[in-house]
Amino acid sequence: MTPKSKEKPKHLGRGLESLLGPITNSAQENMDIPMSQEVPNYVQDKELHKNSMELSLDDIAPNPYQPRQTWNDQQLQELANSIKENGVIQPILVRQKGSKYEIVAGERRFRAAEIAGLQKIPAMVRQTADSEMLALALIENIHRADLNPIEKAKAYQNFMETFGLTQEQAAQKLGQDRSVVANYIRLLNLPAEVKQMLVDGSLDMGHARAILALPTDDLRRRLANRALAGRLSVREVERLVRLALSEKDEKKQKLIFEKPAHIRDLEEKIRSRLGTKVNIQARKNGQRGKIIIEFYSLDEFDNIAQMLGVNSD
Repeated sequence: MTPKSKEKPKHLGRGLESLLGPITNSAQENMDIPMSQEVPNYVQDKELHKNSMELSLDDIAPNPYQPRQTWNDQQLQELANSIKENGVIQPILVRQKGSKYEIVAGERRFRAAEIAGLQKIPAMVRQTADSEMLALALIENIHRADLNPIEKAKAYQNFMETFGLTQEQAAQKLGQDRSVVANYIRLLNLPAEVKQMLVDGSLDMGHARAILALPTDDLRRRLANRALAGRLSVREVERLVRLALSEKDEKKQKLIFEKPAHIRDLEEKIRSRLGTKVNIQARKNGQRGKIIIEFYSLDEFDNIAQMLGVNSD
């Protein structure tokens, strides 16, 4: 009988096992982390489960390296409702920090438990280095919950900078294709206004990737605004990008990025009524947006307020 081949170590981030299982010396070598940021030798599973306990929510603090900046209130409420009915089925993972505890993984469960009115939550205590907190938080979010594209892009960037990894190395550690990491990192090159559209969900990743092909931030902003106002599909945005790149005439490019006629007509009507510049920015679904009314002096502001039936005093 031929001897069994040595099992290939799994990359960090392949699943929940890599979050909760022990990291052996071979796994630590596979991380290729600089000596100054080595991952500590975690306790074995049986010892980890001995450290299971119920902790007061008041004694727990969020993960300071949490890449998620926004939380879906509806999803949290749904999880809170489930917790009210069934309790917290899976313990959160924490590390001790002085007399308190910091969340390593499971912040959604912690937040939902707060909403559900729980006083305590089941937790497992694990020794975790500062450098590993970001990696575990990132992996949990990538594999178990959705970050918005900009949060994910920043998380990838932080992961690479923290551990001194290239895009290819980071992708390997996270069990993803290099192109996935590269496409997210590129989003950070977008103008701030366009990045905010991605955070709001008014632009999709597909829109952003197409817009990135344009050579200047001005063109990128203009096409993003047109995509919102006209509720353009990704295919339509890609077509406009190809057309813009093929057109060298600035006047022709201006026509490509103009807002739809009905939006421009409405802007003109409001502008004529108020006597000042008006900018309408519609969201992708057409149900939301904003109207920006400019004023250039306090007297002009008072006049606009009066026309809108508002007392500015």
